[in-house]
Amino acid sequence: MLFTLFLIAIGINLVMFIPAFIYKTDKLTDISYAVSFLVLAFSAYLLSEKTDEHLVLLLLVSAWSLRLGSFLFMRINRMKRDKRFDGMRERFFAFLRFWLLQGATVFVVLLSGLLFWQTDDTSSLAWWSILGMLTMLIGLVLEAAADKQKFDFSGNPKNKDKWIQSGVWKYSRHPSYLGEMLVWIGIYVYVSSVLQGNDLYWALLSPAYIIGLLLFVSGIPLLEKAADKKWGTDKKYQEYKKKTPVLLPKLW
Repeated sequence: MLFTLFLIAIGINLVMFIPAFIYKTDKLTDISYAVSFLVLAFSAYLLSEKTDEHLVLLLLVSAWSLRLGSFLFMRINRMKRDKRFDGMRERFFAFLRFWLLQGATVFVVLLSGLLFWQTDDTSSLAWWSILGMLTMLIGLVLEAAADKQKFDFSGNPKNKDKWIQSGVWKYSRHPSYLGEMLVWIGIYVYVSSVLQGNDLYWALLSPAYIIGLLLFVSGIPLLEKAADKKWGTDKKYQEYKKKTPVLLPKLW
């Protein structure tokens, strides 16, 4: 089942890569990320025993995917192009490598859910599964609020060349990433009482991968570097950095 789902994840991105490369468009790149999760989740559910617990997880992942996909669609329509792909979208193999990596990323990030959907007996969900569900929903709301606030802020001409430091951005410099991490931590906690043996440890790859990616690779480091380059000499921005944590809000 897992190998089949991996091929589905790669296949979706290969199909989306073709028009993206031909028309040199960025409108499919991020949207395909959310669509891949949605298709993979439904595929895994259809291959499962379809218990109530399986359905709950499908609804959770679908809610996250649909929210993210709709936001990314609005954002790319405003941006027209994604600067991250400048110099890449014209190079066949470089662009293809990105799409293949995106398909593999979707599979790994959703791995805890995929392992759960291939479990026949889900009746052993423990009390902390509710805690996991709540954590996931908190992350979803936080991520949605952060994206909406920044989208509205950047869409206001008065805020040109300014950084957002209102709403949830007052308490964290990267609240959307914090919400994303909570989503996948929550999903892992939700399924953890059912998974057994090595599956429980393999499922850890799901939150560990996305947390590592956002903390050390393509998330926070790149945005922090870009912000420092743009506003690093601004005293007000320096003050904002001093009083606002990178990720976790201060509890005092």
